[in-house]
Amino acid sequence: MKEHPESINTNPERQIPDLTVTLLQTDLAWENPEENRRIFAQKVESLTSPTDLIVLPEMFTTGFTMNAAQLAEPPNGPTTQWLLQMAEKSQAAITGSIIVQENGHFYNRLLWAQPDGTVYTYDKRHLFRMAKENAVYSAGKSKLVVTWKGWRICPLVCYDLRFPVWSRNTHEQSYDLLLYVANWPEKRARAWCSLLPARAIENLSYCIGVNRTGTDANTSYAGDSAVCDPQGNSIFLPANPDIIHTQTLSYTELASFRKRFPADLDADIFTQL
Repeated sequence: MKEHPESINTNPERQIPDLTVTLLQTDLAWENPEENRRIFAQKVESLTSPTDLIVLPEMFTTGFTMNAAQLAEPPNGPTTQWLLQMAEKSQAAITGSIIVQENGHFYNRLLWAQPDGTVYTYDKRHLFRMAKENAVYSAGKSKLVVTWKGWRICPLVCYDLRFPVWSRNTHEQSYDLLLYVANWPEKRARAWCSLLPARAIENLSYCIGVNRTGTDANTSYAGDSAVCDPQGNSIFLPANPDIIHTQTLSYTELASFRKRFPADLDADIFTQL
C-alpha cells in the first residue's frame, strides 16, 4: 500500500496564535428570517470580549424547513449582506447555513463571512432523506477549507456528521478545526454527542458542533453544542437553554499532540468520488 508522504501536521513549528470561537446556541423563529437576524444581531452585539469566529446553527434564518420555494434567498442576498455587516462590526468571521436558490436549484448553503468582505460558501453534501431534504435541495459536490487567523477550518452541516469519509482530514485538504452547524433533533442527541468527539479523535483535530434549541413545526432540539479537543475531551453546553459560549483553542497544543501521536501516518489512503 502506498504510504502517506507526510503528516497532516505539515509544519508543527508554525507560530499560530490561539483561536477564540463563540458558539451561539439558541431557539429559532420558525420561517421568519427578519426576526432571526434581529435576534442574532442582538447576540453578536452583546459580546463584550473580542472573538475570532462566531458560529450560528444550520438554517439559522428559518429553522429546518422544506418550504424552500417561499424562503430561499438569491446568492449575495439579504442574509449574506447581514453576515458581512455582523463580521465588520465584530471584527470576527461569522458562519451558519441558510436556504439559497441558484440556477434553478435550492441549496442548504453554509456562508462564511469575514470582516474584509470575503464570503466563502459550502453546500451541504448529505441531505437528510428522512425529512425529504433530498427531494427539495440539491447536494453540494465539494468541501471547503478556509484559512482564518492561520487556522485551517473545515465547516460542514448537520447530517454530514454521520459520514466519516466526507469529514476525513486528508493531506490534500487538511484542517485544524472541523466545524458542524446543525438542527439536530433531541431524540437523536445520543448520536450527536457520540459522533462529535469521534470525529475529533479520528481526525486529530478540534471539532465543534453548534446546534439549536427549542421546537419547530416538526420536532424539538436540545442544543448540546460542544467543543472537542483532538483527544476527544469534550465540553458540552447545557441542554435546552439559550447560551453564548466562548472557547479558546490552542494551536500549540494541537501541533504538540499531532507530533506525539501521528496516527494519520497509518491511515488508509482512498479517493473520494
